[in-house]
Amino acid sequence: MLAHRPDEFRAFFAYHDALMEREAGSLTQAEKEMIVVAVSADHGCLYCVVAHGAILRILAKDPLIADQLAVNYRSAPLGERQRAMLDFALHIAAQRGVLDDAWQARLEAQGFSCDDIWDIGAIAAFFGLSNRLVSMARTPPNEEFYLLGRVPRSPAR
Repeated sequence: MLAHRPDEFRAFFAYHDALMEREAGSLTQAEKEMIVVAVSADHGCLYCVVAHGAILRILAKDPLIADQLAVNYRSAPLGERQRAMLDFALHIAAQRGVLDDAWQARLEAQGFSCDDIWDIGAIAAFFGLSNRLVSMARTPPNEEFYLLGRVPRSPAR
């Protein structure tokens, strides 16, 4: 997508990795991918829904969760913590909302720290950018992403 602009490519993926590979805080890798799938679905970004849906299915060991989130995260079988996380992510991404005292209290009541809350908002905001760049570039999902995490892997030969 950004290969023709190497400085931007490096900066984009450096921030992606800083957000998505960060091990501090209480967000799991699967929860981070839940944010990506829900935000990307809201933005209509097929590439990110399919690619990050595959990652989510593998991390969550759940072949259904990514599709449930992509269609309507509000009807997906989530706990209160994950529902609050996604509500806030979509508040930031779709409504260009702010972190006010009510949001902070709701998220802290679910065990999220200030750093966790920042991560939720930053991932939602970053993937707003990513979704738009991928859509602008008309980047199709890799075909293999559609099946990853849905069917057992073929045995190695």
